[in-house]
Amino acid sequence: MIIQTSRFGPVEVDEGRLIRFPKGILGFPDHHEYALIQTGEKSGFYWLQAVDRPELAFVVCDPRLFVNDYTVPIKADDLQAIGLSDPSGAQVFIIVNKVGDLLTGNMQGPLVINIETRVARQLVLSDRRYSTRHPLMTLPRTGLAVSKTA
Repeated sequence: MIIQTSRFGPVEVDEGRLIRFPKGILGFPDHHEYALIQTGEKSGFYWLQAVDRPELAFVVCDPRLFVNDYTVPIKADDLQAIGLSDPSGAQVFIIVNKVGDLLTGNMQGPLVINIETRVARQLVLSDRRYSTRHPLMTLPRTGLAVSKTA
């Protein structure tokens, strides 16, 4: 299927990469279907692109790329809402933001996806070990001007 995006123009997406958030994502309750678009062949980052709104997209990643002991205490009700009885059938992503030259991740609002059905839910954790702007990595500085003296 072809999805219109504001960043890349029309993009062909395998329907097997569509994810459904029945309750939407925080701040966007009316948008339920998203496509997971890989940013590069070896990249751990993805675009979570709204199917019905070209300008609505989030950069997401697996939080364990940066915090290997990150775990999500998923309540039974939340598992049931996405059709799971066991958390091993879930994939967890976090929304990534760029703040200056720092990438941060919303570790308190993980996205939990049923791998098989692609039904998902954003959780709101009360665990204060992590924040909504948990530092992930500093971006390398590029394009610095170098002056030459003659």
